[in-house]
Amino acid sequence: MNAFKSALQLTKGKTFFLSENTALRYLNFSALYFAQGAPEGITFYAIPAWLAMNGKTPTEIATYVGVIGIPWSLKILIAPVMDRFTILSMGRKRPWVLFGQLCLIISFLVIGFVPDPINNLSGLMLAGFFISFFGAFQDVATDGMAVELVPEDQQARANGLMWGSKVIGVSLTLVAGTALINTLGFSTAIPFMSIAFAFFIMVPLCFRERPGEKLLPWTQGKASEFGKSIQLKSWKKILKNLFKVFILPSSLLLAVAIGFNGLLNGFMDTLLPIYTIQELDWTNTDYSQVYSIVTVISGLFGMFIGGFMVDYFGEKKMLSIYLVLYIAALFTMTLMASFWGFTAVVFGFILVITLLFVFMSIGFFASAMKLSFKRVAATQFTLYMAISNTGRAYGSDLVGTLKELFSWEEIFMLIAISPAISLITIFFINFKKHKKYIKILDHSK
Repeated sequence: MNAFKSALQLTKGKTFFLSENTALRYLNFSALYFAQGAPEGITFYAIPAWLAMNGKTPTEIATYVGVIGIPWSLKILIAPVMDRFTILSMGRKRPWVLFGQLCLIISFLVIGFVPDPINNLSGLMLAGFFISFFGAFQDVATDGMAVELVPEDQQARANGLMWGSKVIGVSLTLVAGTALINTLGFSTAIPFMSIAFAFFIMVPLCFRERPGEKLLPWTQGKASEFGKSIQLKSWKKILKNLFKVFILPSSLLLAVAIGFNGLLNGFMDTLLPIYTIQELDWTNTDYSQVYSIVTVISGLFGMFIGGFMVDYFGEKKMLSIYLVLYIAALFTMTLMASFWGFTAVVFGFILVITLLFVFMSIGFFASAMKLSFKRVAATQFTLYMAISNTGRAYGSDLVGTLKELFSWEEIFMLIAISPAISLITIFFINFKKHKKYIKILDHSK
């Protein structure tokens, strides 16, 4: 909260356009990423914990998480549409951000009308699918806006603030959502959360991308010259440029690394509530409180340290360190199986892997922005994120199968394969050589 107040103070006496105000950019994207984390806190964490508390099997829970994760894998189909069409007089991506946020509020209201959600997983999955779809929709628009507006020398720090804000959003809504579900009941609690989400639409409503643009369709303003100069008007050009840059070696290597990082995310998202509630006899309240504490801590570290570390030491070095530490944490947890009954041990493990995952995400996001080609930067960046989310959905779906075949100790060992592959892959990424290829592409027709 203090960070947002400080950012507001920094904007005093300065222009209130995102393209011209660094502090305002940080504030805007932090708020929008917090708004993205809020729905995830409910759908990916609070609801699975609630299902586990009500006796649903690991396979049923994994299926639910896998289904609601599908829209996040489809973002690459949305991004080119946003690059191709927009209300340019309101900005390149701002109109899409507003639309996504409005639909997200409506979809949260709808989930409250699912009858008997505990015994109606199909209805719950369908409603959750639409929440995820519009969450992913807003995410694409926000990422596209960030790629276009944040200068390269600010990308790591911006990603730290953005990802940290998202993690805190997940945490706070997990706690609030769990408390409301337990006190008011599911059908009342979840729609009630949409009231809070409604406030976030004020952020893109108040700040324009560039000078001279309209605040709303019926207000005065016009498209900026910069916006008109980079607006893509041909599907052929979008696909041609995307293909040229994506088949470059470093692009492909990052895609593989990000995909396995997403797989790791999916594993842990689905595994933790099942493991703690059904194996260790925690309640969903116990889980939500622990997870919320560690995510707030991780989010704050990500906001104020994660971006700085990447800026100072570089993406490859920091990602390598984080991945090695993550693998070590999984092996350590396996060796300490006899101590799983001690809450402090499990709490420490969840804190370490959550902190490392936040730092890894900042590094991967900054790398994706760094490798993006300006002509198709929004679409290329979204493609990386779509690959990550495909891995996440697949990882979530695999948890049920793994639990049927292996013990918890063996599962933790097997999960370590994912960060190990990411570690090997990023070793071969060459940012300098990639930039040389980009310069050649930039001068080609």
